[in-house]
Amino acid sequence: MGSVNVANPKLDTTVRVIDEFYGFQVDADANEYDAVNSFFRASFNNKSAADSFTSALFRIADETKTPVLALLDQIRDQDQIQLTATMSYYLNGLRSYTTLLGINQPVVPNFYTARNVRS
Repeated sequence: MGSVNVANPKLDTTVRVIDEFYGFQVDADANEYDAVNSFFRASFNNKSAADSFTSALFRIADETKTPVLALLDQIRDQDQIQLTATMSYYLNGLRSYTTLLGINQPVVPNFYTARNVRS
């Protein structure tokens, strides 16, 4: 019996990961998008970072079934470090548990467990 999760051997794994990451689509109200994007543009000097954080907040709102403006109200009074930590917390809940965002010190795995993991 075949599996639904069989990877396409003709696609490189890097391409597949990027396609899945950037393939996220959501129907957003223009006013909500402008409010979120303008908040992040005021918080960051880099337009690319503001656009990435905007997209990430809409993804978090979609995955958690929380209105995006409610999430925006939660992070509105935070500085850049707190904002990055909060976004990392939410995104780590949505991502694979093998990669963590915003972690400076890598967690050292148990030796006996780590030796059984094949890469």
